[in-house]
Amino acid sequence: MNESTARESMEFDVVIVGGGPAGLAAACRLMQLAHKNSSELSVVVLEKGSEIGAHILSGNVFEPRGLDELFPDWQQRGAPVRTAVTGDIVHYLTSEKKSVRVPGILLPRPMHNEGNYIVALGKLCQWMGEQAEALGANVLPGFAASEVLYDDEGRVRGVATSDMGVAKDGSRKSGFQPGYEVLGKYTIFAEGCRGNLGGELMERFALRSNCDPQHYGIGIKEIWEIESSRHDEGRVVHTLGWPLDNHTEGGGFLYHAANNQVYLGFIVALNYRNPHLSPFEEFQRWKQHPKIRQYLEGGKRISYGARAVNKGGLQSLPRLTFPGGMLTGCDAGFLNGVKIKGAHTAIKTGMLAADSVYAALSSNNQGYLNLVSYEKSVRDSWVYAELSRARNFGPALHKLGTFFGAGFAFVDQNIFRGRLPFTLRNRETDHESLLPAADAPAINYPKPDGVISFDRLSSVFLSSTHHEEDQPSHLRLKDATLPIAYNLPRYDEPAQRYCPAGVYEVVSTSGQPRFQINATNCVHCKTCDIKDPKQNIVWAVPEGGGGPNYSGM
Repeated sequence: MNESTARESMEFDVVIVGGGPAGLAAACRLMQLAHKNSSELSVVVLEKGSEIGAHILSGNVFEPRGLDELFPDWQQRGAPVRTAVTGDIVHYLTSEKKSVRVPGILLPRPMHNEGNYIVALGKLCQWMGEQAEALGANVLPGFAASEVLYDDEGRVRGVATSDMGVAKDGSRKSGFQPGYEVLGKYTIFAEGCRGNLGGELMERFALRSNCDPQHYGIGIKEIWEIESSRHDEGRVVHTLGWPLDNHTEGGGFLYHAANNQVYLGFIVALNYRNPHLSPFEEFQRWKQHPKIRQYLEGGKRISYGARAVNKGGLQSLPRLTFPGGMLTGCDAGFLNGVKIKGAHTAIKTGMLAADSVYAALSSNNQGYLNLVSYEKSVRDSWVYAELSRARNFGPALHKLGTFFGAGFAFVDQNIFRGRLPFTLRNRETDHESLLPAADAPAINYPKPDGVISFDRLSSVFLSSTHHEEDQPSHLRLKDATLPIAYNLPRYDEPAQRYCPAGVYEVVSTSGQPRFQINATNCVHCKTCDIKDPKQNIVWAVPEGGGGPNYSGM
């Protein structure tokens, strides 16, 4: 915009960016400490979704360990954590019709889910938000943090939220409202996987200088209501193998939740090599396998969503602190790849961040610029021990493939308990992995049948995604010529396939190919920000409240 924007400011002791499990756990813990010590503390949680939980998507088999520590009486408080896991089934899908059930004794120990629960993580976050507000924290949904603010010495002093009411051409509409400067003595970044502000901070403070690249998967999920005769509440089903080949990491899940619902989805590692591969279409194929279709026949699909997940593990953790703040939860990358779980580690690291910030505030030392105690507390915690035991899982799958990688995981986890005397590495970034399209086999995906498999646009409709049409696109190209001049001839422009929401298309205009961005379809999964071969797509937050509005995901 050409016009200068005068922003109002709000000041707090602590600013928390992100209303997921890590950010809300940090808010709750801070207020618990303030009450315990009879001290005054102002805490704000900024959430870009229209409400808490609107942008939350996870499988989700939930390990309650972190919640046990945050709220030991969570059951009495009415937390929506009620469907206990009753058993695990794992199938190795050998073809589109055949499979082999994997005996439980051959599963890596961390994949057993006794004591865990099937939950809707969005509902759990809503409950955590209520607890945070009851304790005195300010929880503000619809406030998208779009910019990190620094003081004259380079210390983080808070964030600015996005302006509202800006037209596509950058002009101010009649309802224009400038963003706010939300200032704090300390700022906790808990944006979730591939947070855009977290990425800026990692680059500015060189937080990734001594670690492997972060690695990611794209998780695509649906909720179905199924016939009661096909439902087995508490049952957890995982698959590996088909439709992916042995060199493409990933697999499926189907969790029998309460009320005749199943949560099912498919994860594809974003280091896949075939540019013709479409994670969305692989998910649709997977549902047609008899081991999955048997549950869905006669049922109804009621929700859809997609989200990137971290999978780099211990070797990909950045430094966590910088002057004025820290990274926590999936913003840093604390997901445990063997367990395929990150909510429990997010809650715990949010609590540890809160402990460190509260100690810093209590010291009354305004020169305390780096929260080094947080780094140490994480290293001394069960989170770090968990990730250490799981550290070789992802790199082994990458190096050995699914079949032999699974065998390695059994030896590593069940015999050596994650304590083998070496650490495997994976230093190739996900966006560098694609083969040229001419060197990779084409994949002919079947048309959706509208019963078990579906197209992208009908799926996006179920995500209740909404963006204001007349606003600047939050998906930007560093070089507008690259999609057609480079990606199309070399990789058949993979954005057409890796996006699970139909955001990117190559269309013909006057007989010439043109790259089209349908930003209003975006479900905020961040896949484009990760997988584009030239790292040419920049994902930024749209107006606050924009994006999906998930219900119970």
